[in-house]
Amino acid sequence: MADLPSSPGLPAGSDAPAARGERLRLATVWLGGCSGCHMSFLDLDERLLALAPRIDLVYSPLADIKTFPARVDVALVEGAVATSDHLELIYTVRARTRVLVAFGDCAVTGNVTAMRNPIGPAAVLQRAYVETASAGAGPPDDVLVPKLLARVVPVHHVVPVDVWLPGCPPSADVIYAVLTDLLAGRPPATGGLRFG
Repeated sequence: MADLPSSPGLPAGSDAPAARGERLRLATVWLGGCSGCHMSFLDLDERLLALAPRIDLVYSPLADIKTFPARVDVALVEGAVATSDHLELIYTVRARTRVLVAFGDCAVTGNVTAMRNPIGPAAVLQRAYVETASAGAGPPDDVLVPKLLARVVPVHHVVPVDVWLPGCPPSADVIYAVLTDLLAGRPPATGGLRFG
């Protein structure tokens, strides 16, 4: 695998939300993945209480907020881009976010989610909704189920990524280190690349 680009320098400390006297506007996004990265985020445990006074969680499946807001400082994007809904959402996330973090191996490489690429979306739908379904089942209606893209791709294949946070899932310690670096306006040290 080719090396991923290193995290770019982030705005200097004086531009960090804390230096501006503001709370960090944080979003977490769940695309095609298992939610393990969000579970690891919750493994921050008491460190969530330490972060709470410094962060506003403005979008997340954990908060069930339906519309991605404007002016987001940091978005942790879990999962690969696998459906038409993911594609629409990631364009919105990129347009409204200052620092986009590819959060976990599916976001960084496609990982498990991309395992469907060799067989294609039609075979996946046939297997899931016809061959292994109960009587009367059939292919899903495109209105109810987002259209599967021809190929599952990592986030950086669709939009620019600022920070790479690999791991399946990333550990709570690494997530905390990245968030505290971003709060301080420092380029985050993710501890090097680790997959799986």
